[in-house]
Amino acid sequence: MSSVRPYPLPGPTYGPAAAFPSGVDTVKARDRRGRERAISGNRLTSWAFAEAYGEPDAGTAEGAALRWARERAEAAGVRAVSPGTGDALRLLAAATGARAVVEIGTGTGVSGIYLLQGLSPDGVLTTVDVEPERQQFARQAFRMAGFASNRARLIPGPALDVLPRLTDGGYDLVFYDGDRLECLECLGESLRLLRPGGLVCYTGVFAGGRTVDSGPQPTEVLRLRELLRAVRERKDLVPALLPVGDGLLCAARA
Repeated sequence: MSSVRPYPLPGPTYGPAAAFPSGVDTVKARDRRGRERAISGNRLTSWAFAEAYGEPDAGTAEGAALRWARERAEAAGVRAVSPGTGDALRLLAAATGARAVVEIGTGTGVSGIYLLQGLSPDGVLTTVDVEPERQQFARQAFRMAGFASNRARLIPGPALDVLPRLTDGGYDLVFYDGDRLECLECLGESLRLLRPGGLVCYTGVFAGGRTVDSGPQPTEVLRLRELLRAVRERKDLVPALLPVGDGLLCAARA
């Protein structure tokens, strides 16, 4: 009998070998109606392969920096984006030719490294977090990855205090990995910061499958449901919900 690992997978490493301990060949996920489904065999291998596909080799500076930042995040109990989510962020930043990006929730620098990889060579990441100690980890991770110090502007403080001070229409992409209770309030501020055609992205919107679970849920999950509804219903946004990591909600400003 195969063992079962609940979705989403925890831990700082991903990929068919790293994500699934010996004997684990099935994970549980939920479909759009909240019904539980098992993922196994080739589907599970494909999912794990996709998550690990773009991860830099640990022997490179960026790969070593990501591993170090993930270890710091795990030790601090901080959510870090999965490699698949990081790949998507890097791609979106590169595809839009982003030169200016705002990140809400610096953490220990994992998502920031992916965003900096996708930014144009002269692009700048502005990253906001309420925990300046974590930002020091991120600063070190960026340096380990080979990025010049002027490529990242780290601002300590609550997002709803910092965002109003940033320039209207001055950014190409806003990435949100902050307090889920503030996700809806930050949507308006994020859209104000974006140029026409710019992107806003929210990670963790599946909340480990709870967003589509029909049972009673905590306030933060209810807020995510409100966010998903608000983004989908806005006429000035072109949305997409990407099934990478723990869910990546993206929307282009028309």
